[in-house]
Amino acid sequence: MKSLKKVFALLAVLALTLTVFAAAIAEEPEAVAIDKEAFDALIAAGPIADEADIAASAWATAVKEAGILKVGGTRTSFLFSQLDETDDGLRGFDAGLYQLLARYILGDETKFELTQVTSSTRESVLQSAQVDAVFATYSITPSRQEVISFAGPYYTSQQAVLVKAGNEEITGIDSLAGKIVATQSGSTGPVILAEFAPDAIVQEFETDIEARAAVELGRADAYVTDYTLILNSIVKNPGLYAVAGDVFGPVDPYGIGLPLNSDGVAFVNAFL
Repeated sequence: MKSLKKVFALLAVLALTLTVFAAAIAEEPEAVAIDKEAFDALIAAGPIADEADIAASAWATAVKEAGILKVGGTRTSFLFSQLDETDDGLRGFDAGLYQLLARYILGDETKFELTQVTSSTRESVLQSAQVDAVFATYSITPSRQEVISFAGPYYTSQQAVLVKAGNEEITGIDSLAGKIVATQSGSTGPVILAEFAPDAIVQEFETDIEARAAVELGRADAYVTDYTLILNSIVKNPGLYAVAGDVFGPVDPYGIGLPLNSDGVAFVNAFL
C-alpha cells in the first residue's frame, strides 16, 4: 500500500508539472526546459513491485523474464516524451510514466526499449507483439477497445484549434467552415471535425509534424488535435503558433495501450 501511495504521489507531481507548463504558456512566450536533474531523481525514487504481484500477472511476468519493457511511444513530444540529444535521456509526462513502470517491474528505470509510433501504428505494434505497452497521448475510444485493451485513464484532455501566430481570422471551431483544416489520420481528429466543423475541408496527415508544417507553409489554415499536443507545439516553438478560441468537444481520456484482454490491465491499473 505504501508503494502504491508513493506512485500516486510521483504521478501527482508529474501532472502538476504539466499544469505549470500550461500556465507558463499564457504568461511567458519562452520555452521552459524540463529540470533534468529533478526529473531523473523523481523517477529514481519510484517504488518496486513485490515479486508476488508480478507473479500474479502473466503480462508482468513476461516483461520480467524478458528483462526489458518494450514501449511504443514518441521521441518528439516536448511535454510528454522528448529525446534530449545531449544525454540521450527521454523526459516528459508519458516518459516518466513508462520509466516508473519499468522500475516498478524490473527494478531499473533504464530497462525500457522505445519503438517510435504514430497515431496510425499504435494498435498494430500491440497486435504484432512488437511492444508490451503504448504510452503516446493515447485516447481511449470504443473502436480501439475492440482490438486492444487500455489501462487508465491517467489524464484527460479536449480538442483545440492551432493556427499561426497572428492569425485573427480564425477564432475557434465555429470559424472553420470552408477552411482547410489539418488533422492526424488515425487520431480522433477526423471524427471530431465531422461533428463540430462539418463544412471544413479536412486534410489528414500521418504525423503531428506534417500537420503543423502544413499550417506553417500556408497549405492549411488550421490544425485540430488534442489540446495537450497543441500546448506541446507552443512550448517547443514560442511565438510561432497560437490557440484559436477555447477547447471543445468531449473530454478525451488518455490510456495506456495493452494487448487485447491482457491481464496487464489490472497490473498497470494497480501501478497507477
